[in-house]
Parts: sequence; structure tokens; C-alpha cells
Amino acid sequence: MSQLIVKTEKLNFSYSKSKKDIDSLDLEVPKGSIYGFLGPNGSGKTTTIRLLLGLLNKNSGNVKVFEKPFADHRIDTLSKIGALIENPSLYNHLSAKQNLRIASTYRANINKDRIDEVLETVNLLHVKNKKVKTFSLGMKQRLGLAIALLSKPELLILDEPTNGLDPKGIIEMRELIKKLNKEGITIFISSHLLSEIEKTCTHVGIIREGKMLFQDTVKALTASQSDRLQIELETDDKYRTYDQLIKMGFETKKIAHEEHLLMVSVKEKSQIPVLVDSLRKNNIGIYQVTIKNNLEELFLNLTEN
Repeated sequence: MSQLIVKTEKLNFSYSKSKKDIDSLDLEVPKGSIYGFLGPNGSGKTTTIRLLLGLLNKNSGNVKVFEKPFADHRIDTLSKIGALIENPSLYNHLSAKQNLRIASTYRANINKDRIDEVLETVNLLHVKNKKVKTFSLGMKQRLGLAIALLSKPELLILDEPTNGLDPKGIIEMRELIKKLNKEGITIFISSHLLSEIEKTCTHVGIIREGKMLFQDTVKALTASQSDRLQIELETDDKYRTYDQLIKMGFETKKIAHEEHLLMVSVKEKSQIPVLVDSLRKNNIGIYQVTIKNNLEELFLNLTEN
């Protein structure tokens, strides 16, 4: 078994007596991994991160970081962690370099050269003297990441790092995360976007209402899915469509609260035109055919009540 940089055992936390916000959470983040912590909004991702960083006090359970109890080695542990939680706190009236200089005063043994190093790492060296108020959201996120990298962390914790970014900003952040991981940094990312976890991460944990529902490699998650394709059909009559597809032997589900949508399972793409042709011959109007990502279906099935 690989070394675990982060490990929690039966971690519990509640903001109030009426509800468990984190419920017996067992989290395992292998050294050298890019771990995607995936769940819908409000599932407990940010709360878990705050518990890992000691920003909240757990009700019960154990938290180990770098194989040591966090509570007993807090200062030493935090010195090895870089974190970007939600939107970075920046001085918009100052330049990127000035922001980093201020941030460096709160960290031990940061030399002047390190500031230019991290700016180059996040591709902001060419705008280091520009005021942050002129930056795009993606540039501000990268500057926040540069601040997190100042102390040369072994573990980087990022809370929704692509949230609100345009496609260009998302791609830049994704490539930067992969680059940092290749340099030996273990990276823990929270997200509600399955597509980003698939493209970026090596490992994944899926959380809902504070409970871990799945935890393994992304490859294992993919392998857990069947070879069948899931097709979303939009037609003018979902009930006649359903009856016809059942007669043809296709596994079919009506989508609740959707007047025209059904989900159909097929073995291979070549069955799709056969299916469509049969529906047309039975005078069923077809508005749209969409091939769904099997992992999307798994995620929805796991995280929906």
C-alpha cells in the first residue's frame, strides 16, 4: 500500500446538534497523487478542508497528515502545506509582486528570488508589476496559487480552483496542476465538476451529505462502469417511445419530472440508428439523441437522494 499523505478515520463534525455535516469520513490521499474530492454543492467538501487545516475543530475521529496526528504536529504540518480555499484574498490596488511580498512576510525563510520563481511557475512573471485589479479571474486564481506555493509545499490543497473560470482559464489551471504534480507535489482538489476530475486527477473520493460514497483511483471508477452506452432520448411522446423500446428489447427508463426525456441503454453505437429508425417508422418524433457519459450517470446516482 502506498504512503498516505492525508488520512482521516471516522471524522465527525457538526455545525449544529440537529445534523452531522461530516459523518464518519474515512479519507485516504496517497503520496504523489492528484486527489479529486468530488461532490455536489453543500456536500461537505469545504468543511472537510477546513478540518484538515485545523480551521475547524473536529467533534471526533482522527486526522493524520504526513503520517502524524495533525493536532500534535500542527505548526510543522502546516509549514509543508499550501492552500487556496475559495477565492484568494488579494490586494487589488497592489501589483502581483507586491502581493507576494506581503504574503512572504507571514512565512519563514522566503527569499526574494522565490517570488519571481512562483510567478514564473504560474505564468505571471511578465505581469508581475501590474496591479491585480487589472487581472482576469483566472489570473487572480493563479496568483492565489503562487502565494500557496511560496513555502515549497509538499501538499497543495485547492478548493474549487476552476470555479467561475472561462474555458481558457480552466485549461490553464488544469495544466498547471499537472505540472506541479510532476514536480513531486501531492495535490488535493475539491470540485463539483466530474469532467475536471476525470481530466486532471489520479484518485477520486465522492462525498454526499458528509459521507464518503466512493474512494479509489479514477481508473477503478471508470472500470466499475459497464460497457453499455447510455443514450438520452428526447421525443414527442415518451410513453409511446418507452413501450416501443421495451418491445425492441432495450433497457429503458423514464426520467422523472421530464415530459419528453428517456434514458436508453445500448451495447454499441451501431444500435443507435436502428433504434431511431424504428421510432420514426412508428411515427414517433425525435427531437434529440445524446450519448451520456457513464461516469456522469454514476455520479448522479451516487449523489442524488
